[in-house]
Amino acid sequence: MEIITLRNPARIVFGPKSFNLFIDDCAVAGLKRILIVTIPELLPLLESRLEPPGSAGLTIRFDSSIRQEPSYDDVYRILDEADSFGAEGIVGIGGGSVLDTAKIVAALLGGTQKIHEVVGNNLIHQRSCYLACLPTTSGTGSEVSPNSILIDPVDSGKKGIISPQLVPDYACIDPELTVGVPPAVTASTGMDALTHCIEAYTNRFAHPVTDIHALEGCRLIAGSLKRAVERGGDIEARTHMALGSLYGGMCLGPVNTAAVHALAYPLGSVYRIPHGLSNTIMLPHVMRYNLPGSLKKYEQIALAMGAEKRSDPAETALEGIKIIEQLIRDCNLPVHLSEYGIREQEIDSLVEEALKIQRLLKNNPREITAGAAREIYLGAL
Repeated sequence: MEIITLRNPARIVFGPKSFNLFIDDCAVAGLKRILIVTIPELLPLLESRLEPPGSAGLTIRFDSSIRQEPSYDDVYRILDEADSFGAEGIVGIGGGSVLDTAKIVAALLGGTQKIHEVVGNNLIHQRSCYLACLPTTSGTGSEVSPNSILIDPVDSGKKGIISPQLVPDYACIDPELTVGVPPAVTASTGMDALTHCIEAYTNRFAHPVTDIHALEGCRLIAGSLKRAVERGGDIEARTHMALGSLYGGMCLGPVNTAAVHALAYPLGSVYRIPHGLSNTIMLPHVMRYNLPGSLKKYEQIALAMGAEKRSDPAETALEGIKIIEQLIRDCNLPVHLSEYGIREQEIDSLVEEALKIQRLLKNNPREITAGAAREIYLGAL
């Protein structure tokens, strides 16, 4: 068995009505001034649900400027605000873009490193700022992962920053925070979480320690996503989705994702297709390509998602892909790249960009050559 290293927040709080507990943790940490990174739509909710921060001796400032997948410029702008405010702690409350931003702001605040110096693995020297993350979508698992993804304005490419310094001190997962998420966002972020679990379980570097999380995440998400989309107030479905997303996030540090994410990245950076939707379109096609490389594991994923076991493992695994395709249709998500105006003559440029993401492609159970990537993209067209 290979060695594996797990890095999770010092405290993970999970469950309905747990939202306000992060204030207690800030107080225990001795903080006086915290900057909360969020989005405008959440401000009324946060202001109504936050306990009077003065009772904990806290002064809070909100930054609600993140409107899409974050860029270097977004991070630098919020860093300047946090510095002028004298923030001692950064709290991210929102979806993956908000959490990724909060994490890198906390890691760089008070230091001398620039973003371009920390792109890659384990390049952040240290973090002196307290960091807490509270997800409001069940998707990225960023609240427990060591990853942040930012858009480089120079080439519009998505750049990954992976470091233990990005693991929050405190993560609070309150499923009630996801109840107001619109159906389309619930669906796309849920498919992102499902992709994390599938890619972690079938990964070349998969490990029994994370396999149990990944497989249970597949079961929870596949069994609850349609219900969460159709009945947003169903707290049981929301809780199962939040837990499945958490499990997927726990796999991102020690194992990470693979070809689905690598092939999806150019769709976001070049065509501005939201991350969850990019993964949704690519997932069934990459799974079909990957079957010969990890047949037994794809069979186990199918069974976890409710497929009937067949005498031939390949048939069972294919049933799993059919379940995913039906789930995509049930959630009214896109199934073709052509729905975004992408044409066959543009496939070669997508292939070129995707092959640059070797940090993820090396994890895939089958080698992704230029020809294979082109075949997968054409299948998704």
